[in-house]
Amino acid sequence: MTGQPPGAAGGAGSGGPGSAGGRARLDARVRGRVQGVGYRVFALREAGVLGLDGFVANEADGSVRVVAEGWSADLEALVARLEDGPPAGYVDRVIARWEPARGIGRGFRIESGAHRGD
Repeated sequence: MTGQPPGAAGGAGSGGPGSAGGRARLDARVRGRVQGVGYRVFALREAGVLGLDGFVANEADGSVRVVAEGWSADLEALVARLEDGPPAGYVDRVIARWEPARGIGRGFRIESGAHRGD
Protein backbone atom coordinates (compact mmCIF):
# COMPACT_ATOMS: atom_id res chain seq x y z
CA MET A 1 0.00 0.00 0.00
CA THR A 2 1.55 3.30 -1.01
CA GLY A 3 0.25 6.80 -0.56
CA GLN A 4 0.91 9.73 -2.82
CA PRO A 5 3.15 12.70 -2.13
CA PRO A 6 1.59 15.86 -0.75
CA GLY A 7 -0.04 17.95 -3.42
CA ALA A 8 -0.84 14.95 -5.63
CA ALA A 9 -4.50 14.26 -6.35
CA GLY A 10 -5.92 12.18 -3.53
CA GLY A 11 -2.58 12.33 -1.69
CA ALA A 12 -2.24 10.68 1.69
CA GLY A 13 -0.36 12.19 4.57
CA SER A 14 -0.32 15.45 6.38
CA GLY A 15 -0.54 18.44 4.08
CA GLY A 16 2.71 19.19 2.36
CA PRO A 17 4.13 21.52 -0.22
CA GLY A 18 1.60 23.69 -2.01
CA SER A 19 1.95 21.99 -5.38
CA ALA A 20 2.74 18.58 -6.78
CA GLY A 21 6.35 18.19 -7.81
CA GLY A 22 7.77 20.20 -4.88
CA ARG A 23 10.13 19.00 -2.17
CA ALA A 24 8.66 16.48 0.24
CA ARG A 25 9.54 13.88 2.87
CA LEU A 26 8.88 10.14 2.56
CA ASP A 27 8.73 8.00 5.69
CA ALA A 28 8.34 4.42 4.46
CA ARG A 29 8.15 1.08 6.21
CA VAL A 30 9.13 -1.90 4.04
CA ARG A 31 7.80 -5.31 5.05
CA GLY A 32 8.73 -8.75 3.77
CA ARG A 33 12.06 -10.58 3.71
CA VAL A 34 14.08 -7.37 3.85
CA GLN A 35 16.71 -7.93 6.55
CA GLY A 36 19.87 -9.90 5.90
CA VAL A 37 19.44 -9.66 2.12
CA GLY A 38 21.28 -6.42 1.33
CA TYR A 39 18.14 -4.29 1.38
CA ARG A 40 19.71 -1.32 3.19
CA VAL A 41 22.64 -1.20 0.74
CA PHE A 42 20.13 -1.47 -2.11
CA ALA A 43 18.10 1.45 -0.71
CA LEU A 44 21.28 3.49 -0.15
CA ARG A 45 22.34 2.98 -3.76
CA GLU A 46 18.90 3.76 -5.23
CA ALA A 47 18.45 6.90 -3.11
CA GLY A 48 21.94 8.05 -4.06
CA VAL A 49 21.23 7.66 -7.77
CA LEU A 50 18.10 9.80 -7.30
CA GLY A 51 20.01 12.46 -5.34
CA LEU A 52 17.90 12.09 -2.19
CA ASP A 53 18.81 12.90 1.40
CA GLY A 54 17.91 10.68 4.35
CA PHE A 55 18.57 7.29 5.87
CA VAL A 56 17.63 3.61 5.91
CA ALA A 57 17.58 1.43 9.04
CA ASN A 58 16.53 -2.05 10.17
CA GLU A 59 13.67 -2.13 12.68
CA ALA A 60 13.19 -4.61 15.55
CA ASP A 61 10.00 -6.02 13.98
CA GLY A 62 11.91 -7.23 10.89
CA SER A 63 10.92 -4.32 8.66
CA VAL A 64 13.16 -1.65 7.16
CA ARG A 65 12.48 2.06 7.57
CA VAL A 66 13.40 4.51 4.83
CA VAL A 67 13.20 8.26 5.44
CA ALA A 68 14.05 10.43 2.45
CA GLU A 69 13.65 14.02 1.35
CA GLY A 70 13.84 15.44 -2.14
CA TRP A 71 11.72 16.27 -5.14
CA SER A 72 8.35 14.50 -5.18
CA ALA A 73 9.02 12.81 -8.53
CA ASP A 74 12.31 11.37 -7.23
CA LEU A 75 10.62 10.14 -4.03
CA GLU A 76 7.92 8.43 -6.10
CA ALA A 77 10.66 6.74 -8.15
CA LEU A 78 12.30 5.59 -4.90
CA VAL A 79 9.03 4.03 -3.69
CA ALA A 80 8.76 2.08 -6.96
CA ARG A 81 12.32 0.80 -6.51
CA LEU A 82 11.71 -0.04 -2.85
CA GLU A 83 8.72 -2.14 -3.94
CA ASP A 84 11.01 -4.15 -6.25
CA GLY A 85 13.83 -4.56 -3.71
CA PRO A 86 17.12 -6.39 -4.21
CA PRO A 87 17.23 -9.82 -5.90
CA ALA A 88 17.79 -11.73 -2.62
CA GLY A 89 14.86 -10.06 -0.86
CA TYR A 90 11.11 -10.24 -1.08
CA VAL A 91 8.96 -7.16 -0.53
CA ASP A 92 5.48 -7.84 0.78
CA ARG A 93 4.51 -4.18 0.90
CA VAL A 94 5.78 -0.63 1.26
CA ILE A 95 3.77 1.61 3.57
CA ALA A 96 4.51 5.19 2.56
CA ARG A 97 3.68 8.27 4.60
CA TRP A 98 4.16 11.65 2.94
CA GLU A 99 5.02 14.85 4.81
CA PRO A 100 6.42 18.28 4.03
CA ALA A 101 10.21 18.39 3.80
CA ARG A 102 11.81 19.49 7.08
CA GLY A 103 15.50 19.39 6.26
CA ILE A 104 17.06 16.03 7.06
CA GLY A 105 20.67 16.92 6.23
CA ARG A 106 22.71 16.29 3.12
CA GLY A 107 23.36 12.83 1.76
CA PHE A 108 21.82 9.42 2.27
CA ARG A 109 23.16 6.96 4.84
CA ILE A 110 22.61 3.63 6.54
CA GLU A 111 21.77 4.12 10.20
CA SER A 112 21.78 1.65 13.02
CA GLY A 113 18.17 0.92 13.84
CA ALA A 114 16.39 -0.97 16.58
CA HIS A 115 17.58 -4.33 15.25
CA ARG A 116 20.26 -5.80 17.54
CA GLY A 117 22.32 -7.02 14.57
CA ASP A 118 23.10 -3.49 13.42
